[in-house]
Amino acid sequence: DEESERSGTSWDQWLYDNLPNIDVSGKNVAVFGVGDQASYSEYYCDAAGELYDLFEGAGAKMCGFTSTDGYDHESSKAMRDGKFIGLMCDEDNQYDMSEDRAKAWIGQLKDEGFF
Repeated sequence: DEESERSGTSWDQWLYDNLPNIDVSGKNVAVFGVGDQASYSEYYCDAAGELYDLFEGAGAKMCGFTSTDGYDHESSKAMRDGKFIGLMCDEDNQYDMSEDRAKAWIGQLKDEGFF
């Protein structure tokens, strides 16, 4: 299984020590991630899932779930109930799809009342 707090960088300290102390109750939050689904198929965009967990745990209103259709990965912390918790882009293997995905996601966020 994936390790928690696994980056070994100052990012972990901020993510797990500071973020939980920021009041985001009731705030709209949308998460996006960038990863390489071919080289990191078992951990694709895991950091986005970690962000989601902490924001949701702090009471944020999470917006912008997206389909996993068209992606080729084994597992990801960024998936809940068969969907990604936000926009996931693979600039290494699917760079030609990112712009359309981003435009569709912004439209979806508008429809969800995010803005």
